[in-house]
Amino acid sequence: MLASEDIAIDADLLFATVREAGELGRELRRKGVRQWSKPDGSEVTEADIRLDTLLKERLTAARPTYGWLSEETPDGPARLSHDIIWIADPIDGTRAFVKGETEWCVGGALVYRGRPVAAAVYRPMVDEFYTAIAGRGAFRDGAQLTVPDSESLEGAQIAGNRKALGALSDTGIAGDPSGNLPLLLRLAFVAAGRIDGAVSIGNRKDWDLAAGELLVLEAGGQVSDASGQGFVYNRPEPWQQGLVAAGAKRHAALVNALRSP
Repeated sequence: MLASEDIAIDADLLFATVREAGELGRELRRKGVRQWSKPDGSEVTEADIRLDTLLKERLTAARPTYGWLSEETPDGPARLSHDIIWIADPIDGTRAFVKGETEWCVGGALVYRGRPVAAAVYRPMVDEFYTAIAGRGAFRDGAQLTVPDSESLEGAQIAGNRKALGALSDTGIAGDPSGNLPLLLRLAFVAAGRIDGAVSIGNRKDWDLAAGELLVLEAGGQVSDASGQGFVYNRPEPWQQGLVAAGAKRHAALVNALRSP
């Protein structure tokens, strides 16, 4: 059992490390970094690797008995033997980072027996810091967050990929006001009430979800896959089957709409 006081101590470590990584990312962005394409065609930069290294070295050195999963570290079965793991995304929004835009972030979560118990999402270019601890609420720069809610989807600002938004085309939603926001920022914006919900159809990686999920939950919202099933992290395949995040009433309406033929 992971005691609440231990979670709080680990959360402080996580928050400090995510902020440090974000500050490094901001410095590297201003200097300029090399970039290349991964085998799957996605972009990666020198900064992705350096931030991943910083996060992994700091967190695993401080907690050597915890497992590790991140976007830029090769995955393996070793993490499956750990009840407690760190899940991190060194830069969510690499395209925005490369273009010199502000809509990228560093995210990290502490996961215990498949569920996030502490989370941090940092937007370095605007110095905006989101945090959450299970049972203690979600915050942006120290101000507590609350997810807005309504039974109606009419006019709701829902961020999502084209497939998901297409499936919701008859619901009266306002569509995607977030442009190409990375998933972690979409979830942070749901928690903060900047948008009303986030949806996605297709497999979504654990590092794009874990920290943001806890932000939404601790702000009073609901998060699930596209079918309404809750997430379980640190499974052999590190992804979830889609995303629905919103206030409880809107979440139910979105899931029902996505299930409709």
